[in-house]
Amino acid sequence: MITVDTHVIIWNALRPSLLSRNAKRTIDKANETDGMIFSEISFWEIAMLIKKKRLIIDVSYLDFIKLLRASNNYIVKELTPEIAVLSVDLPSEINQDPADRIICATSILNNTYLVTADKNLRKAKGIKTLW
Repeated sequence: MITVDTHVIIWNALRPSLLSRNAKRTIDKANETDGMIFSEISFWEIAMLIKKKRLIIDVSYLDFIKLLRASNNYIVKELTPEIAVLSVDLPSEINQDPADRIICATSILNNTYLVTADKNLRKAKGIKTLW
């Protein structure tokens, strides 16, 4: 099992060529086995990207989410009190983006690798990442 960052969810669906070979291979394996953690905060991030027109799709937001969930072995993880407190206790080197901090905390508490292209997150101590 792995945890996927929001941009990885989007790239996997719309622009898989942006994924590294290692990320693509890991995603394919997770899809065939125990799945990928999709943090609830990614729903919000995707909605915001669409609202701000930074993500343009030909279907409604809800239809896009349904397609994402139907086409991959995603396991949606809710924002728990444990994730919330860890996200605010993470070191400042992570960054101050609440969504990134929640996704990182989700990955840590589920003891999974976080698949991300985010260089800041990949350099941070205490987070197992792969790209």
